Amino acid sequence: MSNGILIWTEITRDGFIHPVTFELAGKANELSPKLNNSPVMGFVVLKTGKIDDYKEVFEINGFDKVFYVEDDTFDFYKSDLYSRVALDMVKEIDPEILLIGATENGRDIAPRISTMLHTGLTADCTELDITDDGKLAATRPTFGGQLMATILSKKFPQMATVRPKVFKPMKSFEKKKTAFINMNLDLVGFEPSIEILNFIKSQKSDLNSLDSAEIIVAGGKGMQSKSGFNLIKQLADKLGGVIGASRVAVEMGLASQECQIGQTGKTVSPKLYIACGISGALQHTIGMDKSSKIIAINSDKNAPIFKIADYGYVGDAFEIIPQLIEKL
Repeated sequence: MSNGILIWTEITRDGFIHPVTFELAGKANELSPKLNNSPVMGFVVLKTGKIDDYKEVFEINGFDKVFYVEDDTFDFYKSDLYSRVALDMVKEIDPEILLIGATENGRDIAPRISTMLHTGLTADCTELDITDDGKLAATRPTFGGQLMATILSKKFPQMATVRPKVFKPMKSFEKKKTAFINMNLDLVGFEPSIEILNFIKSQKSDLNSLDSAEIIVAGGKGMQSKSGFNLIKQLADKLGGVIGASRVAVEMGLASQECQIGQTGKTVSPKLYIACGISGALQHTIGMDKSSKIIAINSDKNAPIFKIADYGYVGDAFEIIPQLIEKL
């Protein structure tokens, strides 16, 4: 059985394809040779006449086929409508593997689809691979981030959600001859249970753009107080970056939930990550270990963070950070 790898394509409220789609496509193209070169496929629902706007970006990101349904009903994401359409599409396409980005909408639609298909779902994965016998091996943190578990599904399609920023998009932008297939599903008579009138953007969402930041300065329990986190903010500002925090720091009230990085927070992959007063427990590092360069500042020379850091300062962050700010 090898009906391909299918990726749910999420269109954001701003009308863009969510970047996690291309990250999943890059990984799917790595896995495809292990499945007898199974096709990498996408499926998307969008407003009437919009598919042409996205064709080129699918072609340069490694998609062999893209299945789509167009209807003016698809203005904003609605749980019941989108999950019903997605279910019909998945049944028709019959993929071997179904991948969905672990965005807010992805985390909503994935369990709905898996429940209706009576198949398993491995959520918030940090790694995907194919076993020798052709099964999807989906790895995710468990036991509060203390262990990594690799899970195999007993039923098809094998489903997994993957956090944004875990994988990299394809480096090559050579165009594929992508086939675009209109599925023409019948939506007559379907009435969504919820009508979305408007979206008002939260001011908090502009405070800390972790998802797209190239430089992050993160603080942990070792920063001790809000004045300690003020040092973090000063250093981030000097570098043109944003602040992040460990779960413990958030629980201590030193930083807001929007800043949390790790298993129960965000996954990031900036060019530079500076960890200040963070011990480096697995719960945190699985959210930032894909960073291009990691600098750790910690008074404990045996702190686990130094095992993944490119550069390490052993010392008091309250002495080191002001010196860095002064140098900058």
